[in-house]
This record gives sequence, C-alpha cells and structure tokens, in this order.
Amino acid sequence: MTSHVKNTLVTTAAIAGALAATTLFNTTTVKADTTSSAPVTTTTSATKDTAIASAQAKVNSASAAVVSAQAAYGSASTAASDAAAKTAAASASAAATSAATSSAVANAQAAADAAATAKSTADANLAKAQATAAETSRAQSVTSAAVVSAQSAVASASTKASDADSAVASAEAGQTVTANLMRSDDPTKQSGAAGFFAKQVTIKQDGSDYLITLTLSSGNGFIKSMTLNGEQPTTTTANGDTGTYTYKVSAAVLAKGSATLAFALQTPMGAMNQTALLDIDTTIFNGLLAAKSDADAALTSAQAALSTAKINAASAAQVASNAASAATAAATVASDASVVATSAATNLTSAQAANSTAQAALTSAQAAQSAADAVLATAKANLDSANAALTSAQAELKSAQNIVVVTPASSAASSASSATSSATNSAASAATATSNVASSASTTTVTSAVVATPATTKKATSSTPASSTTAKTLPQTGNENQSALVALGLAILTLGIYPMMKRKHA
Repeated sequence: MTSHVKNTLVTTAAIAGALAATTLFNTTTVKADTTSSAPVTTTTSATKDTAIASAQAKVNSASAAVVSAQAAYGSASTAASDAAAKTAAASASAAATSAATSSAVANAQAAADAAATAKSTADANLAKAQATAAETSRAQSVTSAAVVSAQSAVASASTKASDADSAVASAEAGQTVTANLMRSDDPTKQSGAAGFFAKQVTIKQDGSDYLITLTLSSGNGFIKSMTLNGEQPTTTTANGDTGTYTYKVSAAVLAKGSATLAFALQTPMGAMNQTALLDIDTTIFNGLLAAKSDADAALTSAQAALSTAKINAASAAQVASNAASAATAAATVASDASVVATSAATNLTSAQAANSTAQAALTSAQAAQSAADAVLATAKANLDSANAALTSAQAELKSAQNIVVVTPASSAASSASSATSSATNSAASAATATSNVASSASTTTVTSAVVATPATTKKATSSTPASSTTAKTLPQTGNENQSALVALGLAILTLGIYPMMKRKHA
C-alpha cells in the first residue's frame, strides 16, 4: 500500500472519529443539576455556536502553530546536535593537534634559538677571521714590499761597494799623492831638505800594508842612508844625482798621514844627521777607503735587512695563509648555520601554523554551535509559546462548550435543530483540525498528535419538549444511543490514531 493511500485512510479515520466524538459530546443533552469543571455561562444557542466556532478556529490555528513549531524545533535540535558533534570533533582534533604540535613547537623553537645563536657566533667568528685575514694580507703586502725595497737597497749598496772597491783598487795599484817635508821641531815650517824631494809620492797596496815611494830630484849623492819611521827602504834606485826610495808602512801610518824621515848625509861640509816630517796628503786615498768602508757596511746592512725582510715576509705569508683558511672555514660554518637557522625557523612556522589552523577550526565549530544553540533556543521558545497558545485556545473552547443554552419550551424543536447544526459545525471544525494534524503527522515527526479535546461536561436535564414529534427526534435523556456512539467513536479514533502512532514509531 502506498504512503499516499495510507495517509488518506489515516486522515479519513481521524476525521470520522472526530465527527463521532464531536457528535457524541455536542448532542448530549445537558442536565441542569450537573456541576461543570469550567464556569457555566447562560446564553443563546447562536452565541454559543459563535463562541465554539471561534474557539475551535483558535484551537485549530494553535494546533497548526504547535506542529510547525515542533517541526522547527526538531530541525533546530538536529542542527544543534550536528553542530555539537562537529564542535566535539574539532575540539578533539585541536587537542590532538595541540598535543602533537606543542612538543614540535617547543623543539622547533629550541632548535631555532640554538641555530640563531650558532649563526650569530659563526658570523662573529667569520667577521673576526676576515679581519685577521685582511690584516695579515696587509702585513704580507708590507713585508713583500719590504723585501723588494731591501732587495733594491742591496743592489744599490752592492753597486756602491763595487764602485768603491774599484776606486780603491785603482788607487792601491798606484796612487800619486802630494807629500811635503816639514821641520820636525816645527811642523809648520818646511824642512830645508824639501827642495831635494819631488812633491809627489806614490802609494801602492802591498797586502795589508802599503808601499810609499819617495823620489829625490837631486842630492842623491849626499845621502848615505835614509829611514822612514826607523825602517829601511825595501828598494832603492840611483840614477846619478836622483834616485827612489820605497818604504813599507802600515795602514795606520798611512791613515795618520805623517811619518818621520831621518837622513844620514855626507856633505862637503862634513857628515851630518837630520830629521824631517813627511806630511803625506792621503785625503784622496783615505776618502776612497772611507767610501769603500761605507759602501761595504751599507751592503752588509742591506743584505741583513733583506734577510730579515724575507723572514718577515715568509712569516707574514704563512700567517696570511692561515688566516685566509680560517676565514674560509668560518664562512662555511656561517653558511651551514644560516641554513640550519632557516630550516629551524621554517619548522617553527609550520608547527605554529598547524596549531593555529586547529584552533581556528575549533573556534569556527564553536561559533557554529553557538549559532545552532541560539536557533534551538528560539525554536524552543516558539514551541513553548505555541503550546501555551494551544492550551489557552483549548481552555477557551472548553469554556464555550460549557455554555448553557436556555431555550423556551415552545421552541424546543428549533433549539434541537440549532444544537444539531452547532454540533455538525463543531464536528466539521474538529475534522478539519484532525485532518491538519494527520497531514502534519504524515510528513513531519512530532512529539505527540494534537487533537482538540472538548471539556468534560456534566449532563443537565433537558427542557420538556413542545411536542411528541420533537421528542422523538431529539431524545430527552440523551442516553438511548450514548453507549453505541461512544463505542463507535472510540473505534474510529483507534483506527485513525493507530496508523499515526505506527508511523511515528516506525
């Protein structure tokens, strides 16, 4: 059987049950001696019918509002439940992520800090090594320049020494210098023998000593012997009245520039001995010796400076090489530290991002749950309001149904007809409400079926009918068919409610 057919049967049964129940309760003759649980108002039949119809419409409207509110509440409850589940899942995920990443964040932070410290140290070492390398390189350049300068100085000193050696060698091979004979008792006055000697003497090196050759331009025949500083001549020559005498003297004598010349003469006036001072102008010769000595000293000094410069240059070169190697190593360490620091920072950022993402998801889920809870609270308030309105409408309907209609005896038949019409209208209204509830039950699951229930009413004694025809049409006691109608109404209600309950719990 299709759902449409089932719904139709359910609706039909509900309407039939409502009509039977309405007919039962609304056609029962009210007894005047029965008390009612609701206030009893005396009015006309038309007024009562109007009140009942109005109250029934309110009940129907309130029932529909309750059904709608229950549907909204169910939907909001489902959404709130789903949001709570999502929040719980997000909370669990955030907690798990936080637990998993908190250690990662701490480790990443520690690694990043350590890497940053290592990088800072490596950068400082690199800067120091580079400064040392630059300094040693400058020192190497200086020492290299010093070597070049020392080499140049050696070359220059060597040239000067060579020139001095050449000059001295030339002089020592035979240097002619000026010589004067001065009186030994007064060196400022020329000796009388000066006229016999040439003004020039020849000086020649002889090993470590020097040979001085004196030339007699005349009077050589008068000289028996002649010594220089007590030393006899090494060689002599005689050529008539002229001759030469060669003496060996030390470098000290030569440097002194004077020597004592002693004569043993045999003159026409007899033999005599005389002395004179041989004043030798060795300025030129001694100047050559001094220049040679200075050049030799300068050469020695330049050679020593060159040796020192070479040693210093070699040491500076070694230091510079070591510093350059240290700088290269420091650069490598700094580069590695930079890579490690960058990687650690990336890992830290990733770990922090994972935490942030999980927390953001949790926050979003919590916001969604809060919104769903707010919607649920609103739906609950609407449902409570609808239920309150339904309760109020039901109370109003009970009050309307409890109205006692007073009808004159002459118009009992008319009153009965009005009552029948009112009951029919009430039954139709109840059927409509029941149909609405059944329709809602076939499409929406609600907590309970809403059916307007008439207020319990004590039976009152009906008025005496005006004629036998009216009495036959409307029973005076209302008890003849009551049991049958009750049974029929309950059966039809059962047939209508049972499928509804079955569908509700399916």
